[in-house]
Amino acid sequence: MKKLIYLDNSATTPLDKEVFKAMKPYFSNKFGNASTLYGLGLESRMAIEKAREQIAKAINAEPEEIYFTSGGTESNNLIIKNFDSVLTSTIEHPAVLNTCRLRKNCEIVSVDKKGYVNLEELKQKLNSKKINLVTIMHSNNEIGAIQQIEKIHKLCQEKNIPLHTDAVQSFGKVELDTKNFEMLSLSAHKIYGPKGVGAVYINKKVKIKPLLIGGGQESGLRSGTENVPGIAGLGKATEMAIKNMEKDNLRISKLRDYLKNRVLKEIKDSWVNGGNNRLSGNIHFGFKGIEGEALILMLDEYGICASTGSACSSKSLKSSHVLSAIGLKPEDSHGSLRITIGKQNTKQEIDYVCEVLPKIVKKLREISSEYKG
Repeated sequence: MKKLIYLDNSATTPLDKEVFKAMKPYFSNKFGNASTLYGLGLESRMAIEKAREQIAKAINAEPEEIYFTSGGTESNNLIIKNFDSVLTSTIEHPAVLNTCRLRKNCEIVSVDKKGYVNLEELKQKLNSKKINLVTIMHSNNEIGAIQQIEKIHKLCQEKNIPLHTDAVQSFGKVELDTKNFEMLSLSAHKIYGPKGVGAVYINKKVKIKPLLIGGGQESGLRSGTENVPGIAGLGKATEMAIKNMEKDNLRISKLRDYLKNRVLKEIKDSWVNGGNNRLSGNIHFGFKGIEGEALILMLDEYGICASTGSACSSKSLKSSHVLSAIGLKPEDSHGSLRITIGKQNTKQEIDYVCEVLPKIVKKLREISSEYKG
């Protein structure tokens, strides 16, 4: 069996053993419905409320301001569909951008060449347009750009407009505080938790109507029997991520910078997309004269899992809307490679990538009619 090196941690992460341990009882012995009044159900209710407290503590919220969902996409939809005139950016995840475009009025602000929101343009639109929600991602899933959420929030406050931030990529990796937003979306599987569960923070002053109508779970905001094992896993994953954030970020960023320096030195006509203020594990390369899809497939032959960009659009051969938004030409955006390093990755794995990647790029350029290097 070939070696497996997983370097696509922005797409999803492996389930942590401690998280699985926290989930296991709710798959078997503690299987009760949390809406019931007897002891078995109350055990499930206690697990849900513990997770709610763990998430609230992580972002300086009140537990009653945390609502569980099926993940980031549902959380984003729940918020955005409550507002008819929204403002967002050109580099949002499709769960935000496509949902915003379906609203009665949608304003979109540009980003600079590093992927950071144009604050002056944002200010102008807030002053000239009738907006009742601003939704800007906390950090980008492709190029890792961490937005100036504090400054964005200040501009929103001046116009008394609530700010929602899609923090699916940032939660557990970047310090977050509710003083900088009114609403926030997060997901478990980006922080070594289970798939199919997430949460949304909604400031108690903001009134939101539910998407799903039914038994009235989650204080009436999200009906449906709760996914207790998933919620317990999200709570445990949150607790671990916050506890180890500083240590993990330091180690991961060192691996990322080591990889970046070697690739830029050893592969000519290569560059990095995005700026310096980025997620610790994110590095997004561009290589002239190759196709990213071919690069990914050849890396896979060596047991290396990486991507060209968002996993949610990996089957599309169109240029990334994020790379287009930062001004890359289509021919340059096609030769992209996103590597996202996780807490389980080692220097030995990065060395292996640095050994294999130049060979693959060289081979692809040799058969390319576009490369003239």
